[in-house]
Amino acid sequence: MLRWTITFIIIALIAGVLGFTGIAGASAGIAKILFFIFLALFVISLITGRKRI
Repeated sequence: MLRWTITFIIIALIAGVLGFTGIAGASAGIAKILFFIFLALFVISLITGRKRI
């Protein structure tokens, strides 16, 4: 999931440099959503991993 976030951030940066503001904004929004989903899943996995011990 983090790989997808990095991919969309790179797409947003390239689109922003080339002047495609609509695509850059959409890619940045998708990257932000994916990052927060990744962060939530990471925290959940940390919590559930500690309870198994």
